[in-house]
Amino acid sequence: MAWVNGLAMPNWKTEDSPKPLARIHLHGLAGPGDLEREQALARGNSLARALTMLPPNLLTPATYRARIRDLAKAEGWSLEEYDLPRLRKMQAGAFVAVARGSHHEDAAIVKLGYRGRGGKAKAIALVGKGICFDTGGHNLKPARYMNNMHDDMNGSAVALGILLAASRLKLKVNLEVWLAIAQNHLSPAAYTQNEVVTALNGTTIEIVHTDAEGRMVLADTLTLAARGKPGAILDFATLTGSMTVALGERMSGVISNREVLAAKAVEAGRAAGERVVAFPMPEDYDEALDTPVADVKQCTLDGEADHILAARFLQRFVADTPWLHVDLSASRCKGGLGAAGTDINGFGVGLGLALLESGDLA
Repeated sequence: MAWVNGLAMPNWKTEDSPKPLARIHLHGLAGPGDLEREQALARGNSLARALTMLPPNLLTPATYRARIRDLAKAEGWSLEEYDLPRLRKMQAGAFVAVARGSHHEDAAIVKLGYRGRGGKAKAIALVGKGICFDTGGHNLKPARYMNNMHDDMNGSAVALGILLAASRLKLKVNLEVWLAIAQNHLSPAAYTQNEVVTALNGTTIEIVHTDAEGRMVLADTLTLAARGKPGAILDFATLTGSMTVALGERMSGVISNREVLAAKAVEAGRAAGERVVAFPMPEDYDEALDTPVADVKQCTLDGEADHILAARFLQRFVADTPWLHVDLSASRCKGGLGAAGTDINGFGVGLGLALLESGDLA
């Protein structure tokens, strides 16, 4: 708890700015391994929180990508960036549709790599939603719901935090981390309701609501991750309001195409102190996403069970890869959550690290 809350977080107060802890005294330490793990976890959690707290004028897709390059260089991760010209050429229409709203042309899918096992061992793919600001697009959010939408990149920050913790611990696992970095802006070029776009895997999608941009950028990012034939895909995203309605902000929901993987996530969450609830993903929910003009609707306008419908949508892009979707309804909790004393609490880093440590996720 001292490590998590003792590291400096972003702050722009001109007076009485919080100071980081200068020294920590430890008593009753069980062993050096416990010390290293907790320090690595605290570093990963703090990275996720610090990135998420940055205001949208300081964390744009361009500056975010620059920070990631610096991190990759410092930590020895491999780095590959799929910028918009490349994604257009690849026909990643779902991601590009969302990116059209911003004139900055700085959106990208970023791939990072860490090899802790080497050889031909399959990697675990971590996928993170990185929407640096979400206006809702043409279906503009009202002010109340647009407030704090710089948090919408939290899933990517959590994936980075897990990667950092695993790297510091030198975990014997190969990781591929895919970050979908963009903004959902409003402009004459922004995508609109009733457009039909073609995703990277060839699936045609009818746009129903431009504020459901997260599942669009994740669709093509999950396709890229699945093409690498990982042992499993874990994705992290502040994806649906319906998950927050279902659970509040003290726990998050998980949905998987493998019941055993969902069960492992619940157990890992219990061990990590980051509670998750496993939701089902019945096939008959697909009826709500039927449309006469495309392969699938992006969402519905009703909003009921949207967390399940979003999962039914996303599973179309993971092929047959074991896949766990973590909908981060607990990413912001007033007064802090668990060991973290800030509203932005880094939920998901502990869960992800515990899952990686648990072994086979296939």
